Amino acid sequence: MKVAVVGGGSTYTPELVDGFARSGPFDELVLIDPAADRLAVIGPFARRILARHGHPGRLNWTDDLDAGLTDADMVVIQLRVGGQAARISDETFPLDCGCVGQETTGAGGLAKAMRTVPVVLDIARRARELAAPGAWVVAFTNPVGIVTRALLDDGHRAVGLCNVAIGLQRHVAGLLDVRAGEVVLDHVGLNHLSWERAVTVGGTDRLPDLLAEHVGALAEQVRLPSRILELTGTIPSYYLRYFYCHDEVVTEQRATPSRGQRVADIERELLAMYADPLLDTKPALLGERGGAYYSEAAVGLIASLAGDDQAVHAVNVRNDGTLPNLADDAVVEVSCRVGALGATPLPTAPLGPDLAGLVGHVSGYEELAVQAAVHGGRDRVFRALLAHPLVGQFDLAEQLTDRLLAENAAHLAWAR
Repeated sequence: MKVAVVGGGSTYTPELVDGFARSGPFDELVLIDPAADRLAVIGPFARRILARHGHPGRLNWTDDLDAGLTDADMVVIQLRVGGQAARISDETFPLDCGCVGQETTGAGGLAKAMRTVPVVLDIARRARELAAPGAWVVAFTNPVGIVTRALLDDGHRAVGLCNVAIGLQRHVAGLLDVRAGEVVLDHVGLNHLSWERAVTVGGTDRLPDLLAEHVGALAEQVRLPSRILELTGTIPSYYLRYFYCHDEVVTEQRATPSRGQRVADIERELLAMYADPLLDTKPALLGERGGAYYSEAAVGLIASLAGDDQAVHAVNVRNDGTLPNLADDAVVEVSCRVGALGATPLPTAPLGPDLAGLVGHVSGYEELAVQAAVHGGRDRVFRALLAHPLVGQFDLAEQLTDRLLAENAAHLAWAR
């Protein structure tokens, strides 16, 4: 099996390669990136990681997209259009309007979607022409829900992947003192807007016990008030903090450097480390880069798609009736059983009115965001921002629309 990683020049790629080296089912792994200088550092380091683990697969790298995609069975897309400079912009310009600055939600998330979706669709269309018949596109590019919906709308065989669920699975497994593989989550919602409504171990839902015994620790983990976990009877994703504690987050963000600035510093240090020809293990600093457990999630998902093992993964798929308050063509992030034919959502109860209302609101925004990213136009951008619950006011949407378009134009030399 050939796995192509688009965005292989990312400083996070060694984490992914380490996961493949430990248990990845591949014969060839090819890293694709237009930044040949970064590939010249990351490619040899990734090859040393494979050698250390004794994995027999081949690893190559190229800045030629078509060559890398040719005959690929799996195409992993993990790119960042505009780099960390664009991320820093996404995390800062909304603050001037009193809105949360974040790269996956709100105005910053829409700015990223506008830059990213056209590029991802171009890559997927090339893959459709050049990759092996029936090849899967695995999207780990934020905002994952919007990117996945754009891919599915364009007719691609695609599934979206996020590391939020696997991180929570690992955390609760530790609290319960069981192996992570024994824990099945009722993970439900949208990408970066999700809740765990059950934590099943051996056929028994352990979530009530967890909330009774560890609610403080769980609340601290997701950076939310304990009362929210108690009232909803769930473990929310930490991204819910941007919704439930919006003004508090804005105050914090205005007083501290953006996460993108810290990641840019980490990346410079990592690239210097990777250039050491004696280094053949991922450095501890990589753990600060973000994306915890992504390699495990990606390798597990690819193994299920290729091997038809019917394992459970939390992924982004068409709704198709899973959540009755959403349209069938919406994209949801839920626990699914995954095999060669794709991901099938596990049965899940309808959302309660508080959760359903927020999910419906954001899902409507995501539909408009895809339209804006695919077709462009100021009115589409404005309408998407007006629909977002973290914006939702005429004057704010007007200001943010102009700032978003100006910021993206500065990074890409064009404005959609």
